[in-house]
Amino acid sequence: MTPQRRVVAEVLDGEHVHLTAEAVHGRAQERLREISLATVYNTLNELVSMGEVLEVSAGSGPKRYDPNTRIPHHHLVCTSCGTLRDVLTIGDAAPSLAPGEQHGFVVTGVDIVFQGLCPQCVAVPATNGTVAAGSTPATF
Repeated sequence: MTPQRRVVAEVLDGEHVHLTAEAVHGRAQERLREISLATVYNTLNELVSMGEVLEVSAGSGPKRYDPNTRIPHHHLVCTSCGTLRDVLTIGDAAPSLAPGEQHGFVVTGVDIVFQGLCPQCVAVPATNGTVAAGSTPATF
C-alpha cells in the first residue's frame, strides 16, 4: 500500500465518518504534507471502485465518503448544517421496485437518505429560511 493510500484510509477510519474529498485532503496533509488533492480524489475513486468506501450524495453539497461498507445502512442528514449519520432502519425488508417500474434496469443497490434537523440546529432559532423547532419542514 502506498503512503498516500494508507494516509487516506487512516483519515477515513472511525465510526460515522462522512468526509468530503477536501476534508480528507486537509486531514491527510496533517500526516503527509506533500499529498495533493488530485491524489486524494484518485485514491477515493479507487477505494470506491474496490468497495472499500461508499460515495454518498446527501443533498446539494459535495459528495461524502463513508468507510462503513460492512453493515448495510442508510443515512440521516441535517438539512441545515449538513451533519450526516449512519442509520439502521426498522424491519428487514429492503425497499424494492415493482417489476414494471424497473424500466429494463438491473437494480444493483438502494441508497436512502433521511432528511431532518439535528438537535443542535433544532435548538437554534430559525434564521435565513431554516425550519424552526416545532415547524413543519418542506417535503422534498
